[in-house]
Amino acid sequence: MECPRGPAAPIHVRLLLLLCLVATPLAAAPRKFASGATRVHLLELYSSEGCSSCPPAEQWLGQLRGEPGLWRDFVPVAFPVTYWDHLGWRDRLARPEFTARQYAYAGRWGSDSVYTPGFVLDGAEWRAGFARHLPPPARETAGVLTVEYADDGACRVGFATTGDYDVHVAVLGGGITSAVHAGENEGRTLQHEFVVLAMADAPLKAGAVEIKLPQPVVTGVTRHALAVWVTRRGDLAPVQATGGWLDQSGSN
Repeated sequence: MECPRGPAAPIHVRLLLLLCLVATPLAAAPRKFASGATRVHLLELYSSEGCSSCPPAEQWLGQLRGEPGLWRDFVPVAFPVTYWDHLGWRDRLARPEFTARQYAYAGRWGSDSVYTPGFVLDGAEWRAGFARHLPPPARETAGVLTVEYADDGACRVGFATTGDYDVHVAVLGGGITSAVHAGENEGRTLQHEFVVLAMADAPLKAGAVEIKLPQPVVTGVTRHALAVWVTRRGDLAPVQATGGWLDQSGSN
């Protein structure tokens, strides 16, 4: 016996349901980035809005947006540090873990002091800094690093080589403007690019790992990018890196 059916929905209700189904946005496809087999440089800048020597370094880093080797030959990341915060101006982008990272580098180099602006290239102190040209593209083979990034911060990372490695993933922000009202840069408006907004780390297992990034909370960000690098287990020096823009405004 056929079950009784209720009355059909009015035509305008059915049309409305159909329109809702059509208008429902589909989940954006994950963005995919990959290095080549040749090593990609990781260029780190440690700076602070409270340091009067840092704006030229920040400006130089920002100009790297226009370099053809961006993401292909080098990946830039900026880590604002906190040890200037007590000298008149608190840097809203600085985080204690970035300061600890710079001190860890200094300890690796046999030093107990840090400074800004400070550049690190592939895990080594780079005193050439923004006064010089970028380092030439690397030639050594490092292995292919791949990443898929979803809008909810989920990342799937793969590294085509053997050994024990850690993966580091960072969401970068750019187009950030800060009006400084105290300290050494009082009265200046500072521009920031490639600033680490959120970061997560995980050990690589069988050549792959899934990482969930926390959502950034920094306001006034007009463009976003992703930076990914791998290090040997327990080390700071990167072995391979990759990255790319997460939105269309990055290359504008």
